[in-house]
Amino acid sequence: MAAPSFMFSTLLLLQLLFGLLPHHRTLIFAADDNWQLLQKSIGISAIHMQLLKNDHVIMFHRTDFGPSNLSLPNGKCLNDPTDTVLQVICTAHSVEYDVFANKFLALTVQTDVWCSSGAIMPDGNLFQTGGFNYSERRVRVFSPCRTCNWNEIPNGLMVKRWYASGRGQFNYEFIPKNIVANKTNLPFLSETSDKGIENNLYPFVFLNIDGNLFIFANNRAILFDYVNNIVVKKYPMIFGGEPQSYPSTGSAVLLPLKNLKAAAIEAEVLVCGGASKGSYLQSLKGIFMAALDTCARIKIIDLNPEWVMETMPLARVMGDMILLPNGNVLLINGASSGTAGWEQGQDPVLSLVLYRPDNNIRSRFEVQNPTIIPRMYHSTAALLCDGRVLVGGSNPHAFYNFIGVPFLTELSLEAFLSAYLDAKFANLRPTIITPKSMSGIRYHKKYMIQVAINSNKVDESSMSVTMFAPAFNTHSFSMNQRLLILGNDKVTEVGNSMYNVEATTPRSGNVAPSGFYLLFVVHQGIPSQGIKVKLY
Repeated sequence: MAAPSFMFSTLLLLQLLFGLLPHHRTLIFAADDNWQLLQKSIGISAIHMQLLKNDHVIMFHRTDFGPSNLSLPNGKCLNDPTDTVLQVICTAHSVEYDVFANKFLALTVQTDVWCSSGAIMPDGNLFQTGGFNYSERRVRVFSPCRTCNWNEIPNGLMVKRWYASGRGQFNYEFIPKNIVANKTNLPFLSETSDKGIENNLYPFVFLNIDGNLFIFANNRAILFDYVNNIVVKKYPMIFGGEPQSYPSTGSAVLLPLKNLKAAAIEAEVLVCGGASKGSYLQSLKGIFMAALDTCARIKIIDLNPEWVMETMPLARVMGDMILLPNGNVLLINGASSGTAGWEQGQDPVLSLVLYRPDNNIRSRFEVQNPTIIPRMYHSTAALLCDGRVLVGGSNPHAFYNFIGVPFLTELSLEAFLSAYLDAKFANLRPTIITPKSMSGIRYHKKYMIQVAINSNKVDESSMSVTMFAPAFNTHSFSMNQRLLILGNDKVTEVGNSMYNVEATTPRSGNVAPSGFYLLFVVHQGIPSQGIKVKLY
């Protein structure tokens, strides 16, 4: 099956019994990670976030929240008679953040982007779809350039799409409209909708290595051939049947793809956290049930796949899961009780958790140092090319609210620095000399990456090339997030602390869709700063 160069809109992009029981673990705490406060306020609450190829991050909020704390450029105002709060809008609801300058500027988003979706296209443009009210059929495009702003296509979608696939829209479509101009029914979406609650919005969608889509909603998943509109495989329900899709919001990742030269590449999905059955309705009454403390992991290409359950050190709902360049997974943001929704979550989880997927099942979790800023409903996170994780957002209220509430609308930006960024590892950290950033690389080709490592304890066998696809993050899911571990074919010392690392790129667009990636060289678990490459 050919690799997709379009966005699947539903995503938007769109053992034995003992083995199924939760595995408990030894609790481990980290000591070398830390936090940076980057901006006390960017003027808006970042409930959607996307890193672009120029190391700028686009963030935006809903436009019908009333005035933000950031004026539109040059004193301009927008007239929007459809806005339910202000028909004359003079403040910004989108910003562009320059990562290395640590500066931001206001952008002009023209329609309501609340609870929408997005994906980076192969040319590096951000395609962003749907929204609220009269904006549910909008497609918006942002091109990374010095003077660019949002461009909008009024009826770019066939149907209204609010909350990614769309509330009550049990179907999918493609953009751009170069495949088919019609929507196609997907009964799985109606089958996973709980009456009066839903529990299947923002489904977790991953491109499998065979070109089919793994789609998870509520508490179960399918493997879907989107070309022929056929369900290839139905996966068993997660043990216990607890809901893990919005508003009982868990999170999920496709674990790093490795052994890429193998005839059959192993693909695993990890789903963590969420809310117990009944939590949503109870939270409407002011009763906040404990969040789930489980993760479920499944090998999606196995002939008879089964979920393997693990127990997290901290329960978490509305959390995010971010792939790190060394292959670990970061669990961040969220609450320990309640669900997603206005005023429906309590007890913020301030501590992060690191998950090491290659460790023994009982030693995969490690608690990280906490933030002091609660990040609950409508929080975001994104990996940056220097290995930091950018964190923003959190607004559990229907409007901007800064007084008289336990959890304020949060306008700040932070960065989490994983332990691999500690200064004590500086001599182990590779510096990429060549290729230069923004180079083009082709499928299934061998390339040489030259690095400098100023250490007398270089372990050539530990060097590994990794590639990360930046994700569109909102509502506890990083759409299109992907990490490929190329390893190394050969490492050659060339003198003066320089090493040539040879690695082979992925073999097809099913393994790695075309587009721009962050490329890292990892040495003894310590990643270099990433460079941008375009895979085609």
